[in-house]
This record gives sequence, C-alpha cells and structure tokens, in this order.
Amino acid sequence: MDWGMQNRLSRIIKPDTGRTVMLAVDHGYFLGPTTGLEKPGDVVRPLLPYADTLMPTRGVLRSCVDASADVPICLRVSGGTSILGDLANEGITVSMEDAIRLNVAAVALSVFVGSALEKQSLLSLAKLVDEGTQYGIPVLAVTAVGKDMVRDSRYIGLACRISAELGAAVVKTYYCDGFEKVVNDCPVPIVIAGGKKISEQDALILASNGIKSGAVGVDMGRNIFQSENPVAMIQAVRAVVHNDEAPDKAYDMYQTLAAEGSDKTPEPA
Repeated sequence: MDWGMQNRLSRIIKPDTGRTVMLAVDHGYFLGPTTGLEKPGDVVRPLLPYADTLMPTRGVLRSCVDASADVPICLRVSGGTSILGDLANEGITVSMEDAIRLNVAAVALSVFVGSALEKQSLLSLAKLVDEGTQYGIPVLAVTAVGKDMVRDSRYIGLACRISAELGAAVVKTYYCDGFEKVVNDCPVPIVIAGGKKISEQDALILASNGIKSGAVGVDMGRNIFQSENPVAMIQAVRAVVHNDEAPDKAYDMYQTLAAEGSDKTPEPA
C-alpha cells in the first residue's frame, strides 16, 4: 500500500486509537428525503466536530457541507436505483476524477453478494479498486443485505471476505452472532453499520458489541441523526468506540448531555 493510501486511511481510522466513528448521511441516494435528514446541511453542521469521517453523496457534499470543515470524506459513489426499484441494480455514479476534485479520503459502494446482480456489483468494486489504486484512494465496500438474505456469520463472513479479496481497504457490514469469526476471517478492517433506527441504549450496545468483537468502529446514520438529541448521541457513540465506555455508562452520558442541551455540549478534545 502506497503512502497516499496509507495517509488517507489514517485520516479515517485514527492512529491514536485505531478506531473510527463515521457519520453516514448518504441515505438520500436511494431513499430520497429521509426522516431526520430532510435538510442535510442543518443536520450535519453540529455533528461534524464529533465525526471522524463523513459519508455523504457528492450532491450533499457540494451543496450542504462547508468546504472549510476539517473532516475526512468517504464519498458514496454508487447508485442509480431507488427504493421503488431493485436496489441491487446499482452502478458507479461518480468518476474518480470528480472524487479527487472533492478531495476525498475514500470512496464507497455497495456490493450485493447472493443477489441476481452479484457479479455486476462485484465487478464494479473491482473496477473502483483499480481506479482508486491508480490515485492512492482507498475503497470502502458496503455489504448490502437484501430482504431474502440472512444476516448470519456465514453470509456476512462470505461477503466481507470477497470484498477484501477484490481489494477493498475497509468493509462496512452488519453485526451478527459469531462476529468475531467474521472479523478474524477478513484481512482488512471492518466497521459496523448502524442500520435502521433503534433505541439509543440498544444502538450503544450494538456499537460496544461490534468493538468488543474486533470491529474498528461504526458507520452510523439514522441512529444518530434520528435520535432525539443527535449531538449527545454521537458523543456517547464516541465514548464507546474510542474509550471503550460501557454501554450503560455511555447511555447515562447521552441522557446527561441531552438534558443539558446540545448547545451546551463541549467541543471534543
């Protein structure tokens, strides 16, 4: 791995802890105006000081994120489908040249292992890895799960290992029972997807379980920006990921910060 790619990865996965809190705000590319993310700029702005990495689409990045923000970007570069169609029928929607113009730290796309369009998505990953390698830009593979696919360690492990074999530098996937084996069998770092909104306490337990099982971090979206107090929630998630805080204590932290008001929360060290 060359210096440029290593440098970009070190911006995403923080060297002092070897972990990361990624903030996913790319949902609109297939969901449209997602609840809690109707005005991305207003949602993202107060959360940026607490995010190690932001994962947007290029449209939201250009129109809603302050160019002076000091946060690494993992850019969503796949799409072309919506919730009304076949989500697996994605393609690459952003050229590597445009990603470079946007000064990204990494690019991301979904793979649909086990779907009828498995080959198409995996070849897109391989193509993106080739282009990223040319410019020193790492690729994050998102192991998407269809309605008919079981989220067990056998399937998740298969999807993660294939993504790594094709050259992904990081894999984003779902937590499952037996996740330690998924991590052990994948030669690149894994981050946990937050998934659909669950209670704040359950989301913190999810993050803790993932970290204890060997994940290097989380990429949460709805469990942060759909929280009753997103700023308090992302700080609690940081405590779990970077400080190994127990979920119950992190939840107490969330409640305390929420009660104080997000405008009174301190800036991160």
